[in-house]
Amino acid sequence: MRETISPELEFQSVKKRFGATTAVAEVTKTIARGEFVALVGTSGSGKSTLLKMINRLVEPSSGDILFEGENVTQLPLAQLRRRIGYVFQGIGLFPHMTIGENIALGPRLAGESMGEDKIGEMLELVDLSPDMRKRMPPELSGGQRQRVGVARALATNPQLLLMDEPFGALDPITRDALGDRVRSLHDELGITTIMVTHDMAEALLLADRVLVMQAGRIEADCAPRELLHGAGGDFAQELVAVPRAQSERLAELKQ
Repeated sequence: MRETISPELEFQSVKKRFGATTAVAEVTKTIARGEFVALVGTSGSGKSTLLKMINRLVEPSSGDILFEGENVTQLPLAQLRRRIGYVFQGIGLFPHMTIGENIALGPRLAGESMGEDKIGEMLELVDLSPDMRKRMPPELSGGQRQRVGVARALATNPQLLLMDEPFGALDPITRDALGDRVRSLHDELGITTIMVTHDMAEALLLADRVLVMQAGRIEADCAPRELLHGAGGDFAQELVAVPRAQSERLAELKQ
């Protein structure tokens, strides 16, 4: 098992059951402060459920999740979520609120105000114009809205950023550009990031560490280079084989 220094997050025998269905089974894992971790697996593997248990969008059936040594179930919910930024798969902006109001929502719920200049800074952080703060979500493209979603997640200055399939609905060019920007922000801000994705190529290119889930269990825990050199077991290598085969077919087309 991988040893870490300065653990940010610890899963201790975490399980989640929905009736007779076990979505997450006996996950024990430590994530270090400052890591960029990708959770990869097929649909129904439990990766989104595991992510949602961190900020208690889903409550664990048993086991403990420790965030900087504190059990998340023992922390006041508002305090916990202020320390954790969350980027939703479906973007999740409120259509009746301006872009600026969406970004400032987290601080406002915590009893703090966010001025226009600060909102502009958050937009610039995700490569958008500060002038967009007065616009409404339907006026923006999907990629722009997801950038706003990232800005909103970062508005409370979180220690941990959770991302649930954040780029799945975007076109390939926008997806690639936003993925690169998120990785840059992770490095610039010195935060810990956990990203759920079904795209192994995305995980290999963005993450420091890839956790492969199958049937509610973590089957592999490897660095991208290790996976590319055959580590992680059969299921992990089945996922790696997809972008590898695509790359080989593209190379053949050039001949």
